[in-house]
Amino acid sequence: MEIYRDIAPLQQHLNEHKFQGKKIGLVPTMGALHEGHLSLIQASQADNDITVCSIYVNPTQFNNSQDLEKYPRNLDQDISLLREAGCHVLFCPDDSTIYTEQPKISFNFAGLDQVMEGKFRPGHFSGVGLIVSKLFNIVAPHCAYFGQKDLQQYLIIKQLVRDLSYNVQLKCIPIVREADGMAMSSRNKRLTEEGRGKAVILYRTLSEAQKMLKSRMDVPRVKKEVTAIIDQAGVELEYFEIVNPETLEFMENNLSGKNVALCVAGYVDGVRLIDNEIFNLEF
Repeated sequence: MEIYRDIAPLQQHLNEHKFQGKKIGLVPTMGALHEGHLSLIQASQADNDITVCSIYVNPTQFNNSQDLEKYPRNLDQDISLLREAGCHVLFCPDDSTIYTEQPKISFNFAGLDQVMEGKFRPGHFSGVGLIVSKLFNIVAPHCAYFGQKDLQQYLIIKQLVRDLSYNVQLKCIPIVREADGMAMSSRNKRLTEEGRGKAVILYRTLSEAQKMLKSRMDVPRVKKEVTAIIDQAGVELEYFEIVNPETLEFMENNLSGKNVALCVAGYVDGVRLIDNEIFNLEF
């Protein structure tokens, strides 16, 4: 695996492959890699000749300085995992490489960035749009891979690609879960043993909510039941929403035959966790 910290040598290396007609796949990450990230690597390897993984903890997408400071970092372990997975190229720049000066540009996604994550993390998706734009410009991949766990982020990036005419194909890869159903996340490493036991309620509640909707329980009651279950488990619920998985529009009635996304966010041990389930609701 080739490792680059600077842009020019990375681009020179990738241009040599592109000149030979090879396809480039990009997997953007913030490190602290787990099986979920590796599933993105595997998906890229199946579609492309060269897989590039980027590791960069992007400060412009953090609206909480403590969250940025505490975000898990273990580059040596990440490098080992990527080598074992057969990744071809790692791009791991520092802040001065990515942001040569304080950025002045910002993004507005016309409401898509104002609900759920955007409501509770102001400025987050502007930072996401900025770093993803930079990575697309630097790597110029044919395909880019993102996880379904960050569903809203994926939809934001789809909008970014459409509006800025990036010549890149996006792939959304299903959530990888632990044996008990909990979604794999870099933030899970910050949980205490007790907190880890509590955190699985987020997934279990999504499963229960799906059953409730399939039993024709109305949306307001489902949301009330979910709130009660999560509160009883000692988890601080931030939001639980039932939305259209393509537009994030809130869904209230006439759900039969439609694709539905259940999205949840909450705090355990002061660690913010998110999860979602997407399914077709047939009565």
